[in-house]
Amino acid sequence: MSKKTYSRITTKTLQELKKQGEKIAMLTAYDFTLAGLVDQAGVDVILVGDSASNVMAGHETTLPITLDQMIYHASSVVRGVKRALVVVDLPFGAYQADSKEALRSAIRIMKESGAHAVKLEGGFEVKESIERILKAGIPVMGHLGLTPQSIYKFGTYTVRAKENQEAEQLLFDVKMLESLGCFGIVLEKIPAQLAEKAANSVEIPIIGIGAGKHVDGQVLVLHDMLGMSKEFSPRFLRRYADLHSIIHSAVANYSSDVKTHDFPNANEQY
Repeated sequence: MSKKTYSRITTKTLQELKKQGEKIAMLTAYDFTLAGLVDQAGVDVILVGDSASNVMAGHETTLPITLDQMIYHASSVVRGVKRALVVVDLPFGAYQADSKEALRSAIRIMKESGAHAVKLEGGFEVKESIERILKAGIPVMGHLGLTPQSIYKFGTYTVRAKENQEAEQLLFDVKMLESLGCFGIVLEKIPAQLAEKAANSVEIPIIGIGAGKHVDGQVLVLHDMLGMSKEFSPRFLRRYADLHSIIHSAVANYSSDVKTHDFPNANEQY
């Protein structure tokens, strides 16, 4: 039996893929050109992640990026996408303190970027914000486990939920997010066995990053999997290209050709 093909991915599509046992491919993107390439390659979900703070702006953490900057990146991505579901991170400070502020932030993202859904970090502590956003008709994806916006609380990027108490809280939050109406959840950097248990406990798709293979899909940061940086090498990262070396070589060759009067040649001028 051939698999169903989808000309457009929706939140409903993702739940259908889980029921069919088909894995969900998710990647980040932050600009028009790369978003178009990712979309054309058949990725199901494009996350406009607050990781733009790291890979696009050079910050040490995800905390500095603003709502306006997230909307700028999301708008650029949406214009390059025809098939994938575009999910946008609510940045730090845009939803934690006040559920009304959370709704205002989510509405701005949806209206000004044209994205399809928002993602926010946390479980029970952000329940009210999630409820308010969902009541407004805005799809929400959850994010549990290692939540980078809370890095100063954790103090480390190490694996989360290795102890029983935190693992039980994570499973509780997974089920709570499903009951609230979230269409999916990202689980980051938790034991594979726990992630599998979480995925089997709910009907919504669980997307892993450093959470093993027995979940419903995977997500990576595009710049990491393309090998554009060699500094970041966690166990869960597989590099599918070495663009760091390719780009470095191309730029060095261009610079050399300019300085040696080789570029442009007679065929490259008018």
